[in-house]
Amino acid sequence: MTDTPDLNTAVPHSARLWNYWLGGKDNFESDRFAGDEIARRLPSIIALAREDRGFLRRMVRHLVADQGIRQILDIGTGLPTADNTHEVAQEAAPDTRIVYVDNDPLVLVHARALLTSTTEGRTDYIQADLNDPATILERARETLDLSQPVALTLLGIVHFILDDDAAREVVRALVDAVPSGSYLAIAHGCRDINTAEADDIVAFWNEHGTPKIKYRSAAEITQFFDGLDLLDPGVVPCNRWRPTPETTTTDVNQYCGVARKP
Repeated sequence: MTDTPDLNTAVPHSARLWNYWLGGKDNFESDRFAGDEIARRLPSIIALAREDRGFLRRMVRHLVADQGIRQILDIGTGLPTADNTHEVAQEAAPDTRIVYVDNDPLVLVHARALLTSTTEGRTDYIQADLNDPATILERARETLDLSQPVALTLLGIVHFILDDDAAREVVRALVDAVPSGSYLAIAHGCRDINTAEADDIVAFWNEHGTPKIKYRSAAEITQFFDGLDLLDPGVVPCNRWRPTPETTTTDVNQYCGVARKP
């Protein structure tokens, strides 16, 4: 891991905002102000954060326990909280290897909490940006065997790449680097539900927070899976992806999908 960059606590950051909504304590006054204002504009945002986390749990369990995946490249990790990717994966298969990637310096500060692997498996953390997939892949190879199937998880991060073509190119570069039998999981802000409120949130965040964000339609999110085999039920609100009894029935503005590389 690299030296810790300077923290800018005056500007709210997405990873810390998410931590605040999930009940964490690794956030600052600017994050709490932005989080409260966004929640005032769209009260369902708390449910969105929780359902995104619920999707992570269900998706990781399915890929590891049911599909035999033993390697995960988790890009856009966020701050440690309950049921981190390695905890869910290694509960199902202790020999699973996980590489976390994030560009928020506060996540780096807390990265040791993400490195508590089982003895059979391994975890690692990379300080890097999704816009630089080549660096991510190069450093991930130190822990993962990219000649074997990998689950690429991009939860709540692709919507920070504002240019549509650039976003698709980044996702494609990652998918092209892994073999047949690998999986791509995406969770992405969507404006198809409560569109006016969603647009208001995006405008507020882009004025006050970092990095800037762009919600896309379900159809646009589905394009990230072009050439892959989408698993049922397709691209849907996070609460609709293979829900469990505790999953809310209220649709959230975070859409998700999982697909297999043929």
